[in-house]
Amino acid sequence: MQKNVIQSLFIAILAASSMSGWSQEMIYKCKNQQGILIYQNSACKDNAQTVTSWAQKERANPPVSESGTEQDKDKKKPSPVLKLKQNAAGHYATEGSVDGNSLNFVVDTGASFVSLPESLAHGAQIYCDNKINMNTANGVVDACTAKIKKLQFGPFVVKDVPVVIVPNLSQPLLGMNVLQLFKVGQEKGEMQISILDK
Repeated sequence: MQKNVIQSLFIAILAASSMSGWSQEMIYKCKNQQGILIYQNSACKDNAQTVTSWAQKERANPPVSESGTEQDKDKKKPSPVLKLKQNAAGHYATEGSVDGNSLNFVVDTGASFVSLPESLAHGAQIYCDNKINMNTANGVVDACTAKIKKLQFGPFVVKDVPVVIVPNLSQPLLGMNVLQLFKVGQEKGEMQISILDK
């Protein structure tokens, strides 16, 4: 049922965003020779298998560290890595916050955008900018788009993040509009998220 809601959400977002003139950028999901899934901006290398590609509609600002400074390639300090273990339901989850309000995200590579339950969004003072209609397993529901000023998960902070607010969503979803800013790998029940090399 949640998969149907996510698929419907994806279709509704594409329909709503096609009118806004956002720029397009492809994200490639590649599987390397070791079988590790990696999300990247460039096409998969000859020795890697393309699993899927995803067209981005709106981009969040680049990630920054918890201290609030942008990651700098020339610094000798190693980039932080968030390691997540797969839970009993087969999902990956991480503690985080939106505009200073704590929550628990499900990491969802099938969701185009960060998605929040309506009650959680309103509790964080995040309100609708544009209304959209979504087809879900329970019929057509009213949803809307908004923006998170500051989204934090693990050691990472992303600012000005587009979000979809969904009335009947049971769990906050960390979607591809944020995940595509990072290198995401998955192997043997563990997901690793780190800053993309520039």
